[in-house]
Amino acid sequence: MVVRLLTKLTLVASGFTAGAVYADTHYDANSFGVVRFGRAAITTIRIAADYKLFFHKYEKSHPEYAERMHNLHLASALRLRTMCCKNGGVFIKVGQHLGSLEYLLPKEYVDTMKVLYDQAPRSDLEELKSVIREDLGQQVEDMFVEFDPEPLGAASLAQVHKAKLADGQIVAVKIQHPKVKARSTADIRTMEVLVHAAGWLFPEFAYVWLAEETKRNLPVELDFLNEGRNCERIAKILSKFKFLKVPKVFWELSSDRVLTMEFCDGGKVNDVDYMKEHNISVNQVTERLGHLYSEMIFVKGYVHCDPHPGNVLVKNTKDGPQIILLDHGLYQTLTDDFRVHYSKMWMAMINADTEGMKTHATALNVGDLYILFACMLTARSWESLQAGIDKRDLTNEEQQYIREGIGHYLVDISSILGKVPRQMLLLLKTNDVLRGIEASLKSRPSSATFIHMSRCCIKAVTEWELKCCSDWRCYIKTKFRQHVQLARISLYSLYLWFLSSPLGVIIKHHHSPFKAS
Repeated sequence: MVVRLLTKLTLVASGFTAGAVYADTHYDANSFGVVRFGRAAITTIRIAADYKLFFHKYEKSHPEYAERMHNLHLASALRLRTMCCKNGGVFIKVGQHLGSLEYLLPKEYVDTMKVLYDQAPRSDLEELKSVIREDLGQQVEDMFVEFDPEPLGAASLAQVHKAKLADGQIVAVKIQHPKVKARSTADIRTMEVLVHAAGWLFPEFAYVWLAEETKRNLPVELDFLNEGRNCERIAKILSKFKFLKVPKVFWELSSDRVLTMEFCDGGKVNDVDYMKEHNISVNQVTERLGHLYSEMIFVKGYVHCDPHPGNVLVKNTKDGPQIILLDHGLYQTLTDDFRVHYSKMWMAMINADTEGMKTHATALNVGDLYILFACMLTARSWESLQAGIDKRDLTNEEQQYIREGIGHYLVDISSILGKVPRQMLLLLKTNDVLRGIEASLKSRPSSATFIHMSRCCIKAVTEWELKCCSDWRCYIKTKFRQHVQLARISLYSLYLWFLSSPLGVIIKHHHSPFKAS
């Protein structure tokens, strides 16, 4: 079977390479086409063959199954990471994506691929200057009075340099790696072929969505003018959050491969030592980040989908921690129908409403896998969901149980990822990245965070219901129900405040008579 697959991939490669070389005549056919495709194909085949042999040799009841499976996951993840590093560009981007799926993939893959955030390639400075010259028609020396040759950071698609304008303004100049755009089409086609081939070998692991999402999102991320527009749009949408900072865009110094923005300094959102040094409350950072994303997801339906620590900075101000949001290349726009069902799903999970979870998971095309789906969304056990995730703290034991249990449900997780609306895929990634930040800060969503999330969900559902009202009676009834729900949440919030006060200590072990709806 593996031999047949290798023959098939080689035939595809022979036709595929010609198109790739034609798309970019600057690159040698061997280095750009055959070598890159061949490296990815061989890696995929070796990993697939190892898993096939493993499942043929070991049953789950085998006493060494768990240990052998761990070793196989780790060896395969290391092999995959090596290939991503050598191929660069899109492959590193996909590897980083896998490294963010902490509660959807085996721990061995997540921990191994996370390293790619710090191993992105750096382009030669002269090559980057040529990109600026080609796109903007100016020399770097004519645009900036200072330009730091050392990058502030390098990512899979671009790197950022600090510079100074003639008026003294300090800016961050994001420049696309010269070869990324030319290679992107070829890399995506390579990925499509290999993912479909892997799906042919392992029909139960349907990860075709990964190639589809990369194909859909990458052209958008490679357009830096689109990123600038996203930057301005989210700043306007979330203008009520005074603690949010979004960098200003300098349009006259930007193009589809160059983006010049206001320079913003601060510590990474997961840098605990920085926060201690600057007297920043990690709990307040967690709450404010939760507020931002609740508003984006449930109310606005316009979501920044790459909040990894390098893209979220924090800075101390007189009004508390400022959240600085960078890298606005990847956003997900949610339809009203999806947003309402997703809001109702979260309301059901917060309220431990099992029937509600089942109903709204079904509406999101999950069906009988609603229990696993709820656990995936919250990264909590079913026992905690039944008790109420805002009532029961996440323990180390529960977290370990969840992480270890992922390997047992990979087939079902794969099935869910293949069924859910495409809008859900980036949200799952975003949820996992945010949870990773919380884990780094040793902070978890507090009751205040769940209260704010509940308010956003109620607002989203009510606005939808009001649009559907055909007369004033429906409108009044809907608004009244909204005010009642918000009032109950406010009472519950006041109750929690009282419990945390000295006078409330004597009843701290009692349960609340109120419940968020």
